[in-house]
Amino acid sequence: MADSLRDQLMKTGLVQKLKAEARDTRPPERTQGQQQNRGKGQRPLNPNAQKPQQGRPQNQNRPPRPPRSQEEIDLARAYALRDRAEREQREDEKKQAEQRAKEKAERKQKLNALLAGKALNQQDAEVARHFPHGDKIRRVYCTPDQLIQVNKGELAIVQHLGRYLLVTREIGEQVREIAPVALILLADPDAPGEDDIPADLVW
Repeated sequence: MADSLRDQLMKTGLVQKLKAEARDTRPPERTQGQQQNRGKGQRPLNPNAQKPQQGRPQNQNRPPRPPRSQEEIDLARAYALRDRAEREQREDEKKQAEQRAKEKAERKQKLNALLAGKALNQQDAEVARHFPHGDKIRRVYCTPDQLIQVNKGELAIVQHLGRYLLVTREIGEQVREIAPVALILLADPDAPGEDDIPADLVW
């Protein structure tokens, strides 16, 4: 009896060759460690998942922002103008304060130079010459002769460094040019006397 086709193929070795090729093309089996690692931090592959398309914005569904109205634009511009005006005003006030402080320091320096060694106050003076200053009655002590000179306008009273100084009329006029507020008293010699008050009157 003739051999079957299967027997003939087995004799030629063709069946074993086909089986071997089928084993080589089978995907390798995963080890236990690989299966555990896949369960940790790795997401299972989903063939139906769609890849995100690159270059497309994520918030396409957000409605577009409506354009600003003319009223909003005018209001924002007004706020900006006001802020700039306030900033410029503060800068101007700061510059003016700095300028005033500079001028005050210069006046003080000039007064120091002018009045250095020019005060005529005497330690043994006992006659008080009263005068109004700063809504109060102040006084400076002078000699009887100095009292007459102050009342005639030959001597002046100036304030410097918290003190009242007796100086000549010329120095008093220079003080008035530098800092008028520092000149406290300088009588006018050409002014008529009030009610015939004598120049040597102590008051």
